[in-house]
Amino acid sequence: MKEAAFETKIIPPHLKQYLSEQNYDLYTPIDHAVWRYVMRQNHHALKDKAHAAFVDGLKMSGIETEKIPNVAEMNESLSKIGWGAGIVNGLIPGAAFFELLANGILPIATEIRQITNIEYTPAPDIIHEAAGHAPILFDPVFREYVQKIGSIGAKAFATKEKQELFEAVRNLTIVMEDPKSTPEEKAAAQKLVEERQKAIVGISEAEKISRVFWRTVEYGLIGEVNNPKIYGAGLLSSVGESTHCFTDAVEKLPFSVEGATEQPKNITEMQAQLFVCKDFDELMQGAEELASTMAFRVGGTESLDKALKSKSVATFEFNSGLSVTGIVHAILKDENGEAIYVNTTGATALSINNKQLDGHGTDYHAKGFGTPIGLLKGDIRLEECDDAALKNLGIVVGNFVDLEFSSGVSASGRVVNIIKNEDKIALISFEDCTVTYEGKELFKKEWGTFDMGVGSSVVSAYPGAADPTSYFSDSIKEIEFVMETPAPLTELEKLYKEVRVIREKNTFCDDCISKLIAVHGELNRDHQSDWLLRLELLEIATVNPKLAQLVEPLKAELEALRIEDSLKNLITNGLKLV
Repeated sequence: MKEAAFETKIIPPHLKQYLSEQNYDLYTPIDHAVWRYVMRQNHHALKDKAHAAFVDGLKMSGIETEKIPNVAEMNESLSKIGWGAGIVNGLIPGAAFFELLANGILPIATEIRQITNIEYTPAPDIIHEAAGHAPILFDPVFREYVQKIGSIGAKAFATKEKQELFEAVRNLTIVMEDPKSTPEEKAAAQKLVEERQKAIVGISEAEKISRVFWRTVEYGLIGEVNNPKIYGAGLLSSVGESTHCFTDAVEKLPFSVEGATEQPKNITEMQAQLFVCKDFDELMQGAEELASTMAFRVGGTESLDKALKSKSVATFEFNSGLSVTGIVHAILKDENGEAIYVNTTGATALSINNKQLDGHGTDYHAKGFGTPIGLLKGDIRLEECDDAALKNLGIVVGNFVDLEFSSGVSASGRVVNIIKNEDKIALISFEDCTVTYEGKELFKKEWGTFDMGVGSSVVSAYPGAADPTSYFSDSIKEIEFVMETPAPLTELEKLYKEVRVIREKNTFCDDCISKLIAVHGELNRDHQSDWLLRLELLEIATVNPKLAQLVEPLKAELEALRIEDSLKNLITNGLKLV
C-alpha cells in the first residue's frame, strides 16, 4: 500500500522534486514497536512538561500511540487548520524546506529511527515530524509563527560554504541511521561536518534563520525560565532529551534573536543550552526583528552583495517593480561603494509582480543580463517619469537617445520598446546601443538589443526566482515513484508481529497464551539481547493471570540487559509503564 499526501494543499511545481511517497508496507513490526515505545514514553513524560498546545494538539491531530501514522490521514487532520503534509526524503535544502512551511505544508520524513537510536537521532524521521511538529501546529499563534519563519527562511541568502555544510550534515544523518555504518564511517561523517562548519566565515542569513528555527521550533521552551514547558519538536519527540532538558546539565536562557543566533547548532548530541520564550507572541516579534535585517527587506548594494556571494540563482527587484532573476556575476560600484551596474550570468528572466514578462525568459536572456542602477543626471528618477517627462528626455520609441546617469554610466541607442508597471517605467529596450563607464564598454551594439532595467534603487533581493514555475520550467519533471517491495520478515520481526496481533485483538484465548509463551521461549533461544519485545511481553503478562509464569523471568532478563549503559534508561523507563 502506498500513500501520497498532497491532495489538500497545492504544492508549488518547483518544490515537487523534493517530495516522495509513504510506502506503509515497508514499516516492520519492530518499526511499529519503536513508534509505540516512544509515544507511550512521551505521553507519560510530557503530560506535565509539555505546553498545553501540544497535549491538546495530540488529541486533535488524531495521531495514535499503537501504530505509525498514515500520512494521508495526518493530511486530512491538518487540512482542518488550512495546512497539509508533504512527504520528503530525509533532509532537503533549507530554502525548499522553508518555502514548504511558508505555503502551509509540513514536510514529513516517513523513515523511522532504528531501535539502536530510539532515544535520539539526528536524522529527521516520522516520530519527529508526526509526534513532534504536527500536534503543536494546532495552536494558531504558533502556527502563524512557523509559517512566518518559513516565509522569511525561504528568502534567506546562504553561501556556497553553507550549502557544502548542508550536504555534509545530510550525509551524517544518513550514516548515523544506517545500521551497516561502521564506527569509522560515523566518525568520518562527523569530522566532515566539523570541517565544513569551520570553513564558514561569518553568519549568513540562512544560517541565522536555521539557528533561530533550531532553538525555537525544534528545541524551544516556553514560560518561566526556572519552570518552563516544552514546545520544540526535537524535545517532544525524544525520549531521552525531553527528560534531560530539565536537568541542571542544560542551561536555560531567556529567548532573544541575538542569543539564538550566537552559537552553531549541535545536531549529534543532546543540547547543552536551551532558550525559553515568554509566549509564542514573543517568537513572532523575534521573527519580525530578524526579517528587518535581511536583504529582501533592506535592499540596496548590501542585498546585491549577498546575492553575489551566494553564487546561486537569486532575484533582485528595482523600485520600479521590475525583478531580475539569475546568478549575480558582477557588481560595478562607485567611489562610495554603491552599486551602479549589475550583471548576471547564464539563464536570466525578467518579471513584474512575480510574473515573467513575455519575451524575457531564460531562452531570450540565456547568457545573462546587465543594467545600470541609479538616478539620471539632474537627480531624475527614470522610473517615475510620465509620458511628457520621457518625451523631454527624448525617450520615445524610434528615437535615438543619449542617457547619462549620475554615476557616470551612459547609454546611447535607439529606443524600440518601453514596458511599464502601472504608472512606473520598468524596462526600456534599445537597438544599436552602447553602454559605457569611464571609457569601458559595458554593452556593445553588436551584442544585439540592450534591455535596460529601470530603477533608481534596488529595494529587495532574495534567493530563488520571482516566478519559479516559469524560471525552472525546464527542470520541473513529473515525479515517478518506484515503490519498493517489502522484504520478507525476519524471524525476530515475526515474533514482534505475533505479539502485536494478539495485543490488538485483546482476546487472550488459550491458543494466544500458548503463542506468547512460545515467543518468550524463542527470545531466550535465539534473541537473548532483544529488550523491547521482552518489555511488551511483560506488559501483557503483568495484567494477565494466565501469563503470570512469565513475569519474574522477564523481569530478570530485562534486569540483566539493563547492565548495558545504552539500555539502562530505556529499560528503566519502560518498566515504569508496566
